[in-house]
Amino acid sequence: MSKKIIIIGSGFSALSASCYLAKEGHEVAIYEKNDTVGGRARQLVRDGFTFDIGPSWYWMPDIFDKFFKDFNKKTSDYYQLDKLSPAYKIFFSDDVITIGDQMDKICEEFERIEKGSSVRLRKFIKTAQENYDIAINKIVLRPGLSPFELVTKETVLRVDQFFKTISQQVRKDFKNPKLVSTLEFPVLFLGAKPSKTPSFYNFMNFADFGLGTWHPKGGMYEIIKAMRSLAEELGVKIHTNSPVEKIIVSNKKATGIRVNGKEMQADVILSGADYHHSETLLDKEHRQYSENYWESKTFAPSSLLFYVGFDKKLKNIEHHNLFFDTNFEKHAEEIYDTPKWPSDPLFYVNFPSVTDTSMAPEGCETGFFLVPIAPGLEDTPELRAQYFELIIKRFEKRTGEKVEKNIIFQESFCVNDFKEAYNSYKGNAYGMANTLLQTAFLRPKLKSKKVENLFFTGQLTVPGPGVPPALISGKLVSELIAMNN
Repeated sequence: MSKKIIIIGSGFSALSASCYLAKEGHEVAIYEKNDTVGGRARQLVRDGFTFDIGPSWYWMPDIFDKFFKDFNKKTSDYYQLDKLSPAYKIFFSDDVITIGDQMDKICEEFERIEKGSSVRLRKFIKTAQENYDIAINKIVLRPGLSPFELVTKETVLRVDQFFKTISQQVRKDFKNPKLVSTLEFPVLFLGAKPSKTPSFYNFMNFADFGLGTWHPKGGMYEIIKAMRSLAEELGVKIHTNSPVEKIIVSNKKATGIRVNGKEMQADVILSGADYHHSETLLDKEHRQYSENYWESKTFAPSSLLFYVGFDKKLKNIEHHNLFFDTNFEKHAEEIYDTPKWPSDPLFYVNFPSVTDTSMAPEGCETGFFLVPIAPGLEDTPELRAQYFELIIKRFEKRTGEKVEKNIIFQESFCVNDFKEAYNSYKGNAYGMANTLLQTAFLRPKLKSKKVENLFFTGQLTVPGPGVPPALISGKLVSELIAMNN
């Protein structure tokens, strides 16, 4: 039976859910507070420069393929996808590691750094691939309703991997600190320290080395445009500039929302907005998680972001560049253990115009600088300026090229902006971290325990942070809505 379903927000998970629900014949309407769809995956276009404001890594292409295949579509129906070669560079204080687009190339680089490591790497990635297959086919497609979802023949055989960490496993197999950092890096996408992340999650290393790093021509926002197009093809109505002020509950059932003072009725309400914020749209007696609950959780980092246009092409860089020339562990401690502005941060720089000349004026470069920081920190113009000066000097030192005088455009985005633009809890950038005690059924639920016909989706619920998990979250919640209606 067709239902009238209202979705709050228009990020990856909300758009994903809207497509699945509309495909089943439901009447679906999205209400988005901002003037464009996409949630955190927005786009900034200025003076000929195109910046992805949010996600910039296209990993796990199989998840995107599966999403579009569910609607008898292909990614190529909507955007051109190019595999990056090399995938990325890592700058250390005394060396640069280049991660190629094939395992043979990566093994050569590992062997250059640590003799004999390539054999161990192939074994490590073989285990990572097995874990990836289990994770994608057995674990992440579960709705997080019961601990028994994690109990399969495959996970029982690997139970030890849930009780040792990525850090322990990597350090057992590799001794060189540069290789350790290289292999620990991918789990940062899960929003937690490698020393707090179960070694089973080394499947992210297969996502990295095995499946490769890709770029949709025109930038990551092309995915959002594709999903919007698909949603509208399926009949979804999208309303922008429509901040939801209240989720209306009657007799313990969600019956509608209030937008700009006007009430909209629905049979089902699904929020793809920040989970904590979504609960503030309810009266207190209808909220399932207290402020103490949220305060007790480990959140993924926030970020200090700079969108920078250069009036020349830059040297010695790739599409993705990681600057690991300072202490990895110390920076992680300043995010998770003793939250404060980092004393000497690692940072990441994305130059999409290296691959895709459409993203910058001719002869210019589009740069996206990211410094991971603890959520909830003080955020001032002075701090932003101080950190930009710090990282641009380090960037110049490591790449061997003066670039500061070639900056012709610059904007920043930080904690206050995450709160303002996305109602993000403490200004976090990636949701709730995927630690052992915040995995699967231990994450906030897709379905409200207190209000009938109220559901949630996104990076604070299952499966967790990241774009591919957000696509899956939308599918999971659409299936749960079907089960409950």
